[in-house]
Amino acid sequence: MTDDTTRIHEEKGSAQNSSALAEDVKADTAAASENSAAAEIAALTEELATAKQEVLYAKAETQNVRRRLEKDIADARTYAATSFARDMLSVADNLSRALDVIPAELREDDKLKPLASGLEATGRELEKVFGSHGISRIAAMGLPLDPNQHQAMIEMPHADAEPGTVIQELAAGYMIKDRLLRPAMVAVAKKPD
Repeated sequence: MTDDTTRIHEEKGSAQNSSALAEDVKADTAAASENSAAAEIAALTEELATAKQEVLYAKAETQNVRRRLEKDIADARTYAATSFARDMLSVADNLSRALDVIPAELREDDKLKPLASGLEATGRELEKVFGSHGISRIAAMGLPLDPNQHQAMIEMPHADAEPGTVIQELAAGYMIKDRLLRPAMVAVAKKPD
């Protein structure tokens, strides 16, 4: 072979090697670019999932706050009269005590009969107003002591009643809707000594 032929073959080989090298570089660059794009897509996908989760948590928290506020508003409407009702209970107690101390013979006396009738009518009206606002009297007499509704003030020996049974109501208890307004102050039976 001549030197020219050898040189031509060598140049062809170099050109082919250069082409192959260029293609390898392009392939490596494309692969690196694909890896970089895949990593970027994975990072963006993860950020999107995190953002979606945060939005869901924010929506849930907003809904919880709205429900809590709606419940607070409903409770405020329902139990708005609680403080006033507690104050009125002392008026009801005093009226009841006044009626209890009037002896039967004085109730029939022509001079005091209108007074007794007026006090009884006032008591009935007060009970009616309590009822219209969801305030009800707690039953106590003859029932077992219920610490959720009764407050035992004293224990008294009693042969006929079971121990723990309410035998005397010292002050009436009241509920407002489903909440305790004031417990009934009671005397509870205990075994005789």
